[in-house]
Amino acid sequence: WDQNCSHSRDNNVTTCAYPTRTTQSHTNPIHNNNNTKRTDQRPMVFSGIVQEMGTVVALEQRDNIKIWSEGGTKIAATGTVLVVQMEKGLQDAYEGCSIAINGVCLTVTEFDKKTAAFGLAPETLRRSNLGMLKKGDPVNVEPSLKAGDRNSGHYVQGHVNCTGQILKKTQDGDSLRIRIGNVKKDLMPCIVEKGYIAVDGTSLTITGVNSTECWFEFMLISHTQSAVIIPLKKIGDHVNIEVDIMAKYSNEQVKALEDTIQSLKKGALITFGVSAVAAATGLIYYFMRPSPASRKN
Repeated sequence: WDQNCSHSRDNNVTTCAYPTRTTQSHTNPIHNNNNTKRTDQRPMVFSGIVQEMGTVVALEQRDNIKIWSEGGTKIAATGTVLVVQMEKGLQDAYEGCSIAINGVCLTVTEFDKKTAAFGLAPETLRRSNLGMLKKGDPVNVEPSLKAGDRNSGHYVQGHVNCTGQILKKTQDGDSLRIRIGNVKKDLMPCIVEKGYIAVDGTSLTITGVNSTECWFEFMLISHTQSAVIIPLKKIGDHVNIEVDIMAKYSNEQVKALEDTIQSLKKGALITFGVSAVAAATGLIYYFMRPSPASRKN
């Protein structure tokens, strides 16, 4: 999607000078939309500004999920489905659109006027805290940004790196300071003081870091405390962590540069070693060669 594309809305149709995705609403038991054809531009990106707190309706295993077999025919498989009650997240929703739940970018597979259902892949369950949810749990909800929407947070992909645990919660004036620990060691270079980070999908500013002990801190202002689920969690609870994408790319480039330098150093040592052996061989030959007098005899 072209995020710089200007667009306008008229009679429930979004028009744009650039190519858009055309969607046709479908009829199914829990999808009660009308059949109005529309075009909608939603780049797969989030801002980390949570739009509402939804409620988990169900987290269940279903054995009738359709997947493609190698032969190209649909077969039934068992998978995990998360159903969330929400309101703002359903505005302009359609099957296949993206909504972030606790910071995880998920695809809507079906929805009605009050709830949306999402399939959770094994990778999602391994990386995030979504598999720990129970019926009635609150979750952060953010629909993907539309082209031209204001980004009041930072560029959040919805690609959670790992989970951390709440170690400490401390009141600081009207703010709440929270420490998150047990973060993966290899992510710590991407977590810097005054940098961005998304915790359960909330865009936050890092206020403190300890790379050795693998923890970081942030503060929640009074408004945010009532708008996201983090203050509701207890010490030891898991949160989803997505480090800043720019930090990830920069860190990968630094590691690649370090590998190159090490290779060059290794190559230089080998070259030096070969040169030293050659020089030593030449010296040995020079001192051990027969003298001119001995050659005459």
